[in-house]
Amino acid sequence: MKRALVRYRNSAFGKYTIRHQKYAPILFFMSGFIFDTLTLGRIDRLYDTMVLCSHMTLLSVMLYLFNLVDDGKWEGTFIGRYTEYFPLAIQFFFGALSSAFVIYFFRSVSLSKTMVFFILLVLLLFANEFLKKKISNKYLHFSVYFFISFTFFTFMLPTLIKEMNTLIFIISGLLSLGTTLALIIFIYSSSPSTRAELSLKKLISIIISIYLVINSFYYFNLIPPVPLAMESGLVAHNIQKKNNEYIVTYERDEWYVFWRAHHLNFHREADESVYVFTSVFAPTDIKKSIFHRWQWYNPETTSWEITEDIGFEVTGGRGRGFRGYTFKDNIAEGRWKVDVITEEELVIGVVDFVIKNTSEPYKKGMIKKSF
Repeated sequence: MKRALVRYRNSAFGKYTIRHQKYAPILFFMSGFIFDTLTLGRIDRLYDTMVLCSHMTLLSVMLYLFNLVDDGKWEGTFIGRYTEYFPLAIQFFFGALSSAFVIYFFRSVSLSKTMVFFILLVLLLFANEFLKKKISNKYLHFSVYFFISFTFFTFMLPTLIKEMNTLIFIISGLLSLGTTLALIIFIYSSSPSTRAELSLKKLISIIISIYLVINSFYYFNLIPPVPLAMESGLVAHNIQKKNNEYIVTYERDEWYVFWRAHHLNFHREADESVYVFTSVFAPTDIKKSIFHRWQWYNPETTSWEITEDIGFEVTGGRGRGFRGYTFKDNIAEGRWKVDVITEEELVIGVVDFVIKNTSEPYKKGMIKKSF
């Protein structure tokens, strides 16, 4: 193995890699991201569960190994041959885990909310590249680790126990906080160099601050109610159920509008009902009540007014999501949106549209699609 490493370092590829090693952390982060993008699908699938658990375990192990390098703990051992790759391995698992959660978040059409997690991780990644002092990097590593750990437990606990509510979210956060603090204290007590570089009180304060920020995000509905995710959501002219399939008639948007299936403008003929169809993914055996909250924008008060909450129960397990729809008659012209929410009023997704009354049937871009 040692000879192989020497040959690698003396090869053209090895020399090229060494010359550009400052870009290696970003490369390994993106490698982890791409790996999970190509391999992961459903959070409740056995393969996905095993991959996420192994990534989280190996990340914890790598943080422990990395923080004991300066103590000479691994000198003369098999592990000691690979210490220079520990930071790259950490970046890989950061990328792999964050990409997995971004994949699951992006299954919801409410991108304004699901982007929060990814943006924070990217900002932390670039902060890691610009901070030059190792002490700062270690603070950052543990902070990112806790953020990822919190998200990991938030996804995995509801999936494993087949239950999700505010209490489960609180328990997930406490589990993450407890395991992260246990790892920090274990490393801190085992590594003299870590004790010299880090202030334990400061690090714990940072972790608790992140814990409080994430909980405040949850309280203000800035985090989707994972692992629920809205697969599809659109406003329709008609919906019929045939042979366990929903035949949805709606106005298709232009081909370049990739973020929305239906046209923003809903052309409504007199006395025509307006339907909103959604498909919500939930892990197998999870049952959850969700609601369509219909809201109309009042131009006089410049505020959204809730007109009605219509609910139905979601049963998990279907790959393309549990399907359901609601409809309204005698609906006013103007801007509308339908929030797809849980009974705790956490937003899974949003379907927005503008009602425009017409005197005759509107046929442009009208299609029928089976869900």
